[in-house]
Amino acid sequence: MNFARIDQRPIARWWWTVDRWSLTALGMLVGFGLMLSLAASPSVAERIGYDGLHFVRRHLIMLPLAMGLMFAVSLQPPRMIRRIAVIGFAAALVLLGLTFVIGAEIKGARRWINLPGLSVQPSEFVKPTFAVVAAWLFSEQKQRPGFPGNIISILLFLAVAGMLIKQPDIGMAAVVAIVWFAQFFMAGLRLYWVVAGTLAGLGSLAGAYLYLPHVRSRIDHFLDPSAGDTYQVKRSIEAFANGGLWGKGPGEGTVKDVLPDAHADFVFAVAGEEFGLVVCLVIIGLFAFIVLRGFSRLMQEGSLFVLLAATGLLIQFGLQAVINMASSLHLIPTKGMTLPFLSYGGSSMLALGLGMGMMLALTRRRLAGSEL
Repeated sequence: MNFARIDQRPIARWWWTVDRWSLTALGMLVGFGLMLSLAASPSVAERIGYDGLHFVRRHLIMLPLAMGLMFAVSLQPPRMIRRIAVIGFAAALVLLGLTFVIGAEIKGARRWINLPGLSVQPSEFVKPTFAVVAAWLFSEQKQRPGFPGNIISILLFLAVAGMLIKQPDIGMAAVVAIVWFAQFFMAGLRLYWVVAGTLAGLGSLAGAYLYLPHVRSRIDHFLDPSAGDTYQVKRSIEAFANGGLWGKGPGEGTVKDVLPDAHADFVFAVAGEEFGLVVCLVIIGLFAFIVLRGFSRLMQEGSLFVLLAATGLLIQFGLQAVINMASSLHLIPTKGMTLPFLSYGGSSMLALGLGMGMMLALTRRRLAGSEL
């Protein structure tokens, strides 16, 4: 793009204030995602009775929509980001509640609402919007001590976490809880409440293990692989071993022929087998760069709302990537969570576009403390 620094058009101002390094890294992740979609999706589609390019076409439809959403949102000032988040969170929360009424049950969980031509997973949109809403409530409490921001945030968190656990989606609930707790800590949560919250989190994990059979099964299989079916994890580990340093080459991998979720939850295993350790390290480096670069942009931030909101979005982005990759490498119990911008998934792609658009908007260069 060729814009003069004195050009006052919105796109010109965006170009000179947005973090182009983060934008480039996100673009590279999108490129890897498209490459992996072409590598992994055809085999999965044919195995379940679709034509080979079924998932590739859907990925190519959702990708420009997500990128357009990310660009449009990144143009907005922090005040507008706050409004977008509040409206988006209200809509996502209503849809999350509707999953219990009209949601489709898949593998024992009600997480999706089927609409003509697509399925929507409301919890994906709850994640980024709630992070921004919680940041606004915490910052308002600090700026206006009479405003009950902390209480409202706690009630909203309990409502969201309760519905996610009811679905059940323990992994998503854990991500939301970690991000929210980190924001609350940064907003000045007292140390004894930090200890109490940590103990409550550990107690919740113990309760999930004792009372939710699918959670207990996954943890047992992780601790003792011989205790049950670990087919997907074993094939994933074999894929990384087969790929070696440089990989077997594009299209030459075999794990996508046997892994049910090779295009989604285990797309990192396909990357490991076909493109090798080097490319996997590049992907990990891109995720780390985006998160650390975002934090570096916040070092001089004067607005508490911007600081809390962007931090929440960055933690969420990095944590989701870590959970997916660690699951593929059998470092943690398996969890069905997409790898940002690399895995197939329409709701995930759009929600990530929204979340990263808000992150880019909040980390744009502005006057210190300005939300204009």
